[in-house]
Amino acid sequence: MGFQIIDWGILILFFVLLLLVGYFSSRNAGKNSTNFFLSGRNMPWWVLGISMVATTFANDTPTLVTDMVRSGGVASNWLWWAFLLTGMMTVFLYAKLWNRSRVMTDNEFYEIRYSGKTASFLRGFRSIYLGFFFNVFVIAGSSLAFLKMAGVILDIKPIPALVISSIIILFYSTLGGLKAILWTDVFQFSFAMVGAILAAIVVVRSPEINGLDNLLAHPNLTDKLNLVPSISQPDIFLGIFLIPLAVQWWAVWYPGAEPGGGGHVVQRMLSQKYENHSIGATFMFNLFHYALRPWPWIIVALASLIIFPDLESMRVAFPGVNSYYVQDDLAYYAMLMKMMPPGLLGIIVASLIAAYMSTVASLLNWGSSYLVNDFYGRFWNKNATERQKVVFGRLSTVMLMVFSVLFALVLQSALQLFNYTLMIGAGTGLIYLLRWFWWRINAFSELSAMISAVIFSLCFIIYENTMHVQMENGYIPFFDNEISLSYWNIIKFISIVLLTTLSWITVTFLTNPVDDDVLRKFYCKIRPGGPGWRHVVQKSAAEGIVLTKDKSMQWDVPTGLLCMFFGSISIYSILFATGHLLYGTYGTGFWMLIISLISTILLIYFWRKLVIN
Repeated sequence: MGFQIIDWGILILFFVLLLLVGYFSSRNAGKNSTNFFLSGRNMPWWVLGISMVATTFANDTPTLVTDMVRSGGVASNWLWWAFLLTGMMTVFLYAKLWNRSRVMTDNEFYEIRYSGKTASFLRGFRSIYLGFFFNVFVIAGSSLAFLKMAGVILDIKPIPALVISSIIILFYSTLGGLKAILWTDVFQFSFAMVGAILAAIVVVRSPEINGLDNLLAHPNLTDKLNLVPSISQPDIFLGIFLIPLAVQWWAVWYPGAEPGGGGHVVQRMLSQKYENHSIGATFMFNLFHYALRPWPWIIVALASLIIFPDLESMRVAFPGVNSYYVQDDLAYYAMLMKMMPPGLLGIIVASLIAAYMSTVASLLNWGSSYLVNDFYGRFWNKNATERQKVVFGRLSTVMLMVFSVLFALVLQSALQLFNYTLMIGAGTGLIYLLRWFWWRINAFSELSAMISAVIFSLCFIIYENTMHVQMENGYIPFFDNEISLSYWNIIKFISIVLLTTLSWITVTFLTNPVDDDVLRKFYCKIRPGGPGWRHVVQKSAAEGIVLTKDKSMQWDVPTGLLCMFFGSISIYSILFATGHLLYGTYGTGFWMLIISLISTILLIYFWRKLVIN
């Protein structure tokens, strides 16, 4: 039936409410750059937690999950579920360290951790590389999903719709800064989750699906329901389960799941005065991100395999959509268009637009904070007033949005973007974990890691592009043989991780260490402790300088790792308990809930032992 008058009315009402929330929460945002980018460091911890998860809940997130489920089954979600380990490590090891740094952005970290011109160059380089180029890359992925949604559901020209939404995003994000974004995130995330749950319920109850039992028993889903891939298919088991759990979570830099924290997650941590509130906000983010959100999308994705078993069926159903955009990720929007009645369709589309806008607004503010604090204010105009910084922040926000929209026009699918992002970040993750706890890492280490990852990734991408015919047949030449694409992806990923890691470790030992004075100041400010700083502590003691003075200096990483372990078990158990209850395997679901309860009790016990100010 398409969009009706009632759906358009709901959509207009949503935009009005959003603009009102953004306007009334924007007071004092332009007072100074701290207010504009860190909301004055006084936001409630739960608002920060919801904002983190809202930023990672983009409109391309359900389409990415749909793409994964249709191509590899429910178990393929381990490609991102594995990042829970990264998130829990950030919660219990790094959140308090970031809070102690009191920097404006995580790029500012480089000039308190490293020394010399290389540290300054690294800060400026990453402000452009991540704040502009990589940020445009990520925002474009969400914009691509918006284009597909506009074309399929709204049945309007996608590009004008994207431009109008971009203008609305720019209005409240440039007017109110981070504070307006945080409060609109709370409103948008609530709306988005309601829409996702309603969509799953309506799809399951539709005559075509006729209940969960019929859905799960359908022959199209026979090989799609496993929560863990079967070991009888070793290439799949290794590629989407074992490698992500054993290597990917710590080895890959990925937006929203950066090892040690980074990007908009760190921006939220820095927006809170107290260490325990930063930890609480980050834990809430991971709980919502992994345990609360996935199953409504998975249910719709599974149902799409019945309604649209292949790409050709979607092309027939939506002849007006450019065939270039008809990929597996489009199935989520196709299901909404086919299944949702008038009124409800408007609510769900508004929820998806809310998801899109919350993500893009946060990324724009985050990227702009890099460009203002780490490039403009640090190198271009060192004497810039607070008003000048805010003005430049608003201009850079507009610039990021424009380039992101343009780049979205050349992308094809959400999974394509996800895979390229994993490749570019492969092998860099370990350095972001160790730089807090090993004194020997320097600015050259990080530069070489970033450059090596990009170079090795490009080499593999170029090789794949020259072998596109064989890849289309499911195999690729490897020495004198051909191997499946699953094995090739494993070899490619492990190779990039190993080559990048060897590169930055080699560079670390071939270059001079950080100046002693910088290392000592960093140690006293951050208080990381541990054997990785023993050289600095002992050398300082020999010179009559005492660095460890009180309890807050003690090393509590072992306790943090225990919290990470029990926190991960607790959240994974909730995730799988939900799955088993939906599958009708109630006994397994019950035991998963018991495991979650026990893990939570142990988590609370060890959490109290952490050294937190």
